[in-house]
Amino acid sequence: MIPIEYMPPLMFGGLVLFMLVGFPVAFSLLAVGLSFGLLSIELGFFNVAFLQAVPQRIFGSVLANDLLLAIPFFTFMGAILEKCGLAEDMLDSMGQLFGPIRGGLGYSVIIVGFILGAITGTVAAQVIAMAMISLPVMMRYGYNIRYTTGVLAASGTITQLVPPSLVLVVLADQLKTQTSSADVGSMYLGAWGPSLVQIALFILYTFILSRLKPDWLPAVPKEARTLQGWALWKKCLQGIIPSAVLIFMVLGTMMLGIATPTESGAMGALGAIILAVLRDKEFNKRDKLAFRVGLAGLGIALIIGLFFYSDANEISKPAKLALQIALVLVYVAIVWLVTRAYRIADLRALITLGYQSTMRITAMVVFILIGSTCFSVVFQGVDGGVWVEHLFTSLPGGWIGFLLIVNLFIFFLAFFLDFFEIAFIVVPMLAPVAEKILAPVLLESMGSPQAASSAALVWFGVMLCVNMQTSFMHPPFGFALFYLRGVAPKEVKSSDIYWGALPWVGLQMIMVVLVMCFPVMVTALLDKGSDKPVSGNLVIEKTVNEPDVEAKPPVFSESTEKPASAPATPDTPPEEEQPKFQFQEPQK
Repeated sequence: MIPIEYMPPLMFGGLVLFMLVGFPVAFSLLAVGLSFGLLSIELGFFNVAFLQAVPQRIFGSVLANDLLLAIPFFTFMGAILEKCGLAEDMLDSMGQLFGPIRGGLGYSVIIVGFILGAITGTVAAQVIAMAMISLPVMMRYGYNIRYTTGVLAASGTITQLVPPSLVLVVLADQLKTQTSSADVGSMYLGAWGPSLVQIALFILYTFILSRLKPDWLPAVPKEARTLQGWALWKKCLQGIIPSAVLIFMVLGTMMLGIATPTESGAMGALGAIILAVLRDKEFNKRDKLAFRVGLAGLGIALIIGLFFYSDANEISKPAKLALQIALVLVYVAIVWLVTRAYRIADLRALITLGYQSTMRITAMVVFILIGSTCFSVVFQGVDGGVWVEHLFTSLPGGWIGFLLIVNLFIFFLAFFLDFFEIAFIVVPMLAPVAEKILAPVLLESMGSPQAASSAALVWFGVMLCVNMQTSFMHPPFGFALFYLRGVAPKEVKSSDIYWGALPWVGLQMIMVVLVMCFPVMVTALLDKGSDKPVSGNLVIEKTVNEPDVEAKPPVFSESTEKPASAPATPDTPPEEEQPKFQFQEPQK
């Protein structure tokens, strides 16, 4: 007879054994979950009816989860932008802009990696595109090969952290407890601070290295810089402005509350198709006319919305008609450009490849989610949540000790597991413990227990996201290094790729420590709660009554202008002698 307290560690150990053998993660989770589920039924820990929760949660939390629809949209958007030429133009223009200074190509790779990370959301596309474009150029101008491979891999993995990161979407779905949750919008808001600080760390490291080893990061020769003055700035803006518009379509609409994550992902996918059409060589005069008409209609709609459309019932008929006409022009322009994307053979092939890539990644995520659901149901059935809570709450050092152990544990798992696997297996176990331990740390700054609980999950999730970047950067399963090895020329040794990644892994771990020590980087933009009661404040005003007068029961009123009085009766004293009770609505 196996005691129930031995079942959770046995399940976890069995899962590790399956994955070390090389069995696929999704099927490893299913096999371990179902095997231990049957064993638990045989041992009497729960009955067969308990396993009915598995199909219910699969259909309710996986297949019917609207939030997960954002994953195929963001994946499709990244696949389209990977091959539309945007990365190439931006790297070329930024390289010439920063070329005159030492380390200029390194700065351009970091900045372009940050911008592309905010519009693609996928590491593979970014690392491959940037390596194919920048690696030959940096080698040609004498950049140190280890720095070159390291900065390309690290700038690609920043996509993990910069919104609209797929990792943040998955973590938002997994960071749920019985009392609180972390939504996608809050995760995106919390990730902006750490992502900007991490970019600053990368730039600072490049600056210091360019001063200590100037021959490792030389300036680009003047004869190699073909663009100068306004022509150079124009080319830079041609890449930055469309990227900024696409970033607003995806992130701005979500953070302003205009669209849900799924809707913003759909707009991003549509925007990526339109951007690919605009950059295609077959973009002709009629296409330009349709695009300009659409822009004009969008501008008119924005002006009417900002200055005339305060209330749908008050808008005048001419303004309403103009708004409808403007929106029709926008829709017509979108339909025209999407139709052109289908009729251009190269773009049609590109969209087909994007669909195939999206299908593969989405299917992988769904199967891992189904396996992790089966595993987690059985794990909770054998008191796995209690085991995890006792394991981590008994650690020395309080919340600091908890975060240190968890981050070391995640860093170790990243040697062997992908970020999807870590998020689906480990995060649901740790989320309740993290809320319990970290919420009191943020209570004073967030203002209310509910806001502190939600902010604790966001802080914990962003910290794990920074940590899980390393899963792409260190051996033996550093996928960013694999992607880099696949496109690098033969003269680039694999040892140079691995050694070149180590300083950047160190910078990412420094970033983990900074997020752990300064949670304000994550919580500064989050909504703050309030300790004031939300049901209103009761104000009692009482005049001095005569001793022989019996006070009547108070009468409550929601009016803040005039207190209510009891109905007049023969033995009711005058109104000015009655106790006055006033119920005030909370100030907004």
